[in-house]
Amino acid sequence: MNLSLFQTPGTIVFLDDDPGYLDMLALVLPKDWHARFFLRPQTCIQHLTQEITPWEEDAWEQQQIISLWRETGAPLIPQVLEYWQNPRRYDLSRICVVDYSMPAMNGLQVLEQLADWRGSRLLLTGQADEQIAVKAFNHALIEQFLPKQTPDISQRLMAVIRHMQAGTGNRQPSPWRATLSQRQYTLLRSPSISAALAELAARSWVEHVVIGSPFGILGRSADGQVSWLQLEPASGLEELSEMADSIGVNTKDIEDIQQGRQLVDLELRQALGLTTPPQLRPAFTIGSDEPLYGALFAIDAPPTGNTYQHWLTSRDERHIIS
Repeated sequence: MNLSLFQTPGTIVFLDDDPGYLDMLALVLPKDWHARFFLRPQTCIQHLTQEITPWEEDAWEQQQIISLWRETGAPLIPQVLEYWQNPRRYDLSRICVVDYSMPAMNGLQVLEQLADWRGSRLLLTGQADEQIAVKAFNHALIEQFLPKQTPDISQRLMAVIRHMQAGTGNRQPSPWRATLSQRQYTLLRSPSISAALAELAARSWVEHVVIGSPFGILGRSADGQVSWLQLEPASGLEELSEMADSIGVNTKDIEDIQQGRQLVDLELRQALGLTTPPQLRPAFTIGSDEPLYGALFAIDAPPTGNTYQHWLTSRDERHIIS
C-alpha cells in the first residue's frame, strides 16, 4: 500500500567514513529535511540506541489514543490534535542511511547492533557488495539498498529517501490499522486509491493520520494548518444524505450529497464537539478502482509554536559528528 496510515517528519541519519561525501550531502539535501551526519559507527550506534526509549514512549502514546477511543468512545480527532502539540516526535530518527564499506565496522554490523531501534534502514553499497545487500534485504535487515555507483547518486538517494518517508517510517505494524473496518482497509489497499491518497498527502501535509472513525485523513502542514480529508464510499452517500436531511440541509445540497458532488462534515463536527452549522465542500473522486469520494475541510486550530517549520528553524546548522 502506497499510503502510510501514520506519517510524521523526523530526522534522517547518515553514517559514512568519508567526510567529503557527508559534506556534499549536507549541501544538497532539501532544506526542509532535518539530518544528522556521523563519521564513526560507535557514535552513530550510541545516538540511535538512546532513541529506543523515546520511540517506545511515542508508540505507547499513540496506542493510548486508540485504547481510549476503543474503551470509552473518546473521539480520535481531538486526541490526535493534542498529540500534535508536542514536537518531540520530530527529533526521532526515522531513517538511517549507512555505508556498507567502512574500515572499523561494516554497515550491516552497525545495523545488527540496532535491532531494537524502530527506524527504517538504507544501505549504500559498492559494486562488490550488492549480493550481500540483496541477502540483507531478503532477510529484512534493511528496507532498501542503493549502489554508490548509481548515476546521479545524490538525486537517486533523495528519491529513495522520499519513498521511504512516505512508507510506515518504522519496522512495527501501525496501531492505526485497528481504527479501520475491514471494508475501509480494503478500500485503502486499492492500488489507484492508495496512490492517489499518498500523492494528495505528500502535496498537502508534512504529517497525517488515517482513521476509521470517522473515516478520513487528518493532516497538518509544516506551518501548522490542519485539515480533514473526509472519505466516503459510494455506498455511504445515501446514509450521509439522510443525516443531512435530518438536520435541515436544503434539498439541492442533499441531492448533491447523494450524487457525490458534495460532502458534509457532520461526523467531523460531532467529533470536535462543534455546534455551529455544518459545512459542505465540493467532493472529488479518488482513484479508479472503486467509487470513493473525498472532500477537504479546514480545521481551526489555535496558533502554536509547536509546528514542524518552527521546530526545524530552531535546530543547529548541519555539521558532521565525529
